[in-house]
Amino acid sequence: MRPLLACLALLLPLLAFGADADEAALWKALREGGHVALMRHAIAPGVGDPAGFRLGDCSTQRNLSAQGRAQARAIGARFRDHGIERAAVHSSRWCRALETAELLALGPVSPFPGLDSFFTDRSAEGAQLVAIRKLAASHPVDAPPLVLVTHQVNITALSGVYPASGEIVVMRVAGDTLIVAGRIRTGD
Repeated sequence: MRPLLACLALLLPLLAFGADADEAALWKALREGGHVALMRHAIAPGVGDPAGFRLGDCSTQRNLSAQGRAQARAIGARFRDHGIERAAVHSSRWCRALETAELLALGPVSPFPGLDSFFTDRSAEGAQLVAIRKLAASHPVDAPPLVLVTHQVNITALSGVYPASGEIVVMRVAGDTLIVAGRIRTGD
């Protein structure tokens, strides 16, 4: 048993370094271009939206909690800690996504209907996914990184990943195709 524990003790630092190296590679990919940060909005307790939801009225929507606002600010700081001071930021028009995008403080936020949630209306899914892929494909490689703040359902449809609140799925842009490069977990 002791030799096994000794081997594990030696391997743990290597495994931890591997995880850091993978995340470091994802941040580098975002800085160098040809990749997109597809981010789920920060913590907003609940699921879906309440009855009576209206797009232009935040009082009718599920919104960020204080913890969610702090999480969004911390994620913005992580971008800056990894050399990304500015980004082209697009967001779903839902208040929780817009507020997340604004709190990142990476630059002006452009509302983009293609990033809106289709949780309650799957009929919009196909057109919205095409719009997101077109937006990513049209983003110049030498421009600041592209950050897209959206919802779990959208990210899962594009990537197959079920992200936590605030999680970033880094996607490599290959023409009009998006390929998962990896995940940056941000804690929730």
